[in-house]
Amino acid sequence: MSTQHLSEQEIIRREKLQELQKLGIDPYPAPLYPVNITAAHIKSNYKGEENKADFADVCLAGRIMSIRDMGKASFAKLQDSTGSIQLYIKRDDICPGEDKMLYDKVWKHLTDIGDIIGVKGYVFTTKTGETSVHVTELTFLTKSLKPLPIVKEKEGETFDAVTDPEFRYRQRYVDLIINPQVKDTFTKRSKLINTIRDFLNDQGALEVDTPVLQSIPGGAAARPFVTHHNALDVPFYLRIANELYLKRLIVGGFDWVYEFSRNFRNEGMDRTHNPEFTVLEWYTAYKDYFWMMEITEQLFEKIAVALHGTTTVQVGDKEINFKAPFKRISIYDAIKEHTGIDVSNLDEAGLRDVCKKLHIHTEASMGKGKLIDELFGSKCEAHYVQPTFIIDYPIEMSPLTKKHRSKAGLVERFELMVNGKEIANAYSELNDPIDQRERFEEQAELLKRGDDEAMYIDNDFLRALEYGMPPTSGIGIGIDRLVMLMTNQPSIQDVLLFPQMRPEKTAE
Repeated sequence: MSTQHLSEQEIIRREKLQELQKLGIDPYPAPLYPVNITAAHIKSNYKGEENKADFADVCLAGRIMSIRDMGKASFAKLQDSTGSIQLYIKRDDICPGEDKMLYDKVWKHLTDIGDIIGVKGYVFTTKTGETSVHVTELTFLTKSLKPLPIVKEKEGETFDAVTDPEFRYRQRYVDLIINPQVKDTFTKRSKLINTIRDFLNDQGALEVDTPVLQSIPGGAAARPFVTHHNALDVPFYLRIANELYLKRLIVGGFDWVYEFSRNFRNEGMDRTHNPEFTVLEWYTAYKDYFWMMEITEQLFEKIAVALHGTTTVQVGDKEINFKAPFKRISIYDAIKEHTGIDVSNLDEAGLRDVCKKLHIHTEASMGKGKLIDELFGSKCEAHYVQPTFIIDYPIEMSPLTKKHRSKAGLVERFELMVNGKEIANAYSELNDPIDQRERFEEQAELLKRGDDEAMYIDNDFLRALEYGMPPTSGIGIGIDRLVMLMTNQPSIQDVLLFPQMRPEKTAE
């Protein structure tokens, strides 16, 4: 026996495990189990007398979620990956000969809730009208050594569900077993990603992979994780974005590339931030940010319909409509609308004064771009519940964006705000290598001032631009936040199967 501290229940289950082995029953058998149907398929397709012949020989497997012992017969609830179904287990059916050990001993005394079994039999309807499987053969597939938290159900409704987030996120495997609606969120997440992939592939975009380990963490303003490569004896960074690699591919002659990028940022954790997260980025040659707004509207409308059958999505107590077109407003107009102050002509000192007047905390390391970002984040962002493109940002906020074609001091950029949060960020991409070098140098100055989110100079990327990158539009969409919106989840931890957590303390 290991030295781990076992509860009384866990000790009893280990004793049952040994008894099974003594009886010659392998509690963890190796052979394939020939499942030929699922609980959901039976429930949605079985029509009683009309088609019972089609369900005369079913084989399914899953986890026992409840047992109702009635002496020589029992009812049990079996849960597989698609849902649950009632089993009817009669002693003389699973033990047709003299030896009743499988029922009397194995089923009644050595089987627990949480164990995984396989059953063969036929489908019928009980007197109370419940579609059930009449079991004729039962096989033990896995002995569960830890008891599941008990979730009470009455008349199809769950109450007393396990809601402790510490338990649910740390032991997601148990959360998925006992809270079936959790699985639905992750099924929808997968469907959302596949909808995007199909949309982009149908438009002729090419999915690519770019490095996660980078010698220079570029493409965003964020603090990176640092690691060390032993063979080369150099530091590497986990990527904060994949932008600069995808743009290199546009230089190389691809017209439209995209990647679902797992990014890492060494920053705070809260309801909308996890240090590891997923972003979709794509770059399309010969396009601009106006085109990008239109294609983004089409995509978001398509996602809403794919997941909900309508463009309207319920988020908390709000109804959000993803029907195109979305509202558009410049960042300066947004600040003016919500503070009454026109900041479009203010320098750094003037912006500091405005922040002070509005009780917005600032740091000495913040340049003009960061100050405008703080102003917008504190006073405007929360007001944009329906999808809204915030457009035409000041140049200081956007070191990788093309200067505005008609408005001095601005760049061609938009952020898509939904439910008071940024969901997407897009540009007419900067493809002038001289301008780009100057912007990187300004970022390097901010690094010296102590802004640990400022960008590093990437000389190889500048060299790529010098070969010539066609006019290009690019976008980054936060997949986790988009899933939160589309599945009505309040926290990023609810849409990540295994959110980052402080390591568990283990007993000495």
